[in-house]
Amino acid sequence: MDGSTHPKDTPPAASSRLIVLQNRSDFLAAARARRQGTKSMMVQARKRRDTESIEADVIRIGFTCSKKVGNAVARNRAKRRLREVARQILPDKGMKGWDYVLIGRADATAQRPFEDMKRDLMYALKKLHETR
Repeated sequence: MDGSTHPKDTPPAASSRLIVLQNRSDFLAAARARRQGTKSMMVQARKRRDTESIEADVIRIGFTCSKKVGNAVARNRAKRRLREVARQILPDKGMKGWDYVLIGRADATAQRPFEDMKRDLMYALKKLHETR
């Protein structure tokens, strides 16, 4: 140990913060914006307007799974997997000032290998942020 309270193998804090979306209006705004489907999830993304009173260096993220994904246990498992993928990928690959909504897919979100889910999210982000 180097005198700090964290072990050396603890990753450094991410440079951008992730905040979870709470309001239905934020989810609806993302639904009207860009979207990219992958095998394990649908990703919706929107750049926030400058007039919105939210810090510019924040990435906001929302998660949802419909009843098509399964019962409550299956939906919660799918959302846990989506949260972990987002936690690992978005601080580095997401863009500050954007909102993202990850939507689980029936069977695929719960069954797909985790490394493939990470690649799916990176692919979706790349496609969403391409200049059109």
